[in-house]
Amino acid sequence: MATQGGMISRPSPPVPHGASMAYWLLRNLLVNPLFRLLFRGRVEGRPPLHQWEPYVVVANHGSDLDPPLLSCAMGRPVAFMAKQELFQVPLLAPIIRGLGAVPVRRGHVDRRALDQSMARLQQGWLVGVFLDGTRSASGMVERPRHGAALLAQRSGCPLLPVAILNSHRALPHGTMDLRLVPITIRIGQPIAAPLSRDRQTLETTSQQCAAVINGLIRGSTV
Repeated sequence: MATQGGMISRPSPPVPHGASMAYWLLRNLLVNPLFRLLFRGRVEGRPPLHQWEPYVVVANHGSDLDPPLLSCAMGRPVAFMAKQELFQVPLLAPIIRGLGAVPVRRGHVDRRALDQSMARLQQGWLVGVFLDGTRSASGMVERPRHGAALLAQRSGCPLLPVAILNSHRALPHGTMDLRLVPITIRIGQPIAAPLSRDRQTLETTSQQCAAVINGLIRGSTV
């Protein structure tokens, strides 16, 4: 796919190359049944109507359940930025690589991760970024980082805010105690990519995303 000035210039296919088999098997045989039946899951709001459009999906992060649930809700494969330590786990590493995960060094502006995420967008993936960069015990966005805004600015792709309700109660941080509480995923309205990558602009966009996501969690925005 051609790009102009780093920005994606053409729409991407709805199912990226190399993702269709793994995505549909996981979604239809595992994730969707677990989400709908065990967690009485529901999705409020709709993914973007044009399924070929690339987006940077930004969400809160309450538990390890979030990546597959969010991908299920989007109806399209979502490549997530994942801490690089996970790529050293023998059984987990090939799985997350096959599902398009992008290794990222936490606490750094990881240029390589940004470049790989740009490539995923160009290949037709949605790219998912948890705004805090780590799990939150409250389930809210507390300290938004700038990585998603920077990726949106570089790619020209809009940000799509999504709220995941109750996953932090379903699988609390630091435990393996799975609780079958209802989980709701609320999809907000797209936010335009920032026009500049100066720190203040990225901070403003990141705070806007955080405010929308937390509003969706509280039910004050649909």
